[in-house]
Amino acid sequence: MLSNTLTGLLKLPASQRVEIAMALWESLTDAEREAELALSPEQEAELDRRLAEHVANPDSAIPWDEVRRKL
Repeated sequence: MLSNTLTGLLKLPASQRVEIAMALWESLTDAEREAELALSPEQEAELDRRLAEHVANPDSAIPWDEVRRKL
């Protein structure tokens, strides 16, 4: 049943899909949102590593405009 429902929802116009997505997101409690967005220990460690690297050498950062231009 869920796949039929999802198939039908995916056929809706984008504006209606966004409205449904927002309603679903807003239906979550703060605890549910936090649990879904929690980082794994590996992700936290990688972010810590990247931050430490940046603090140690802030000039190594590449401006977003340059990254976008290279893409």
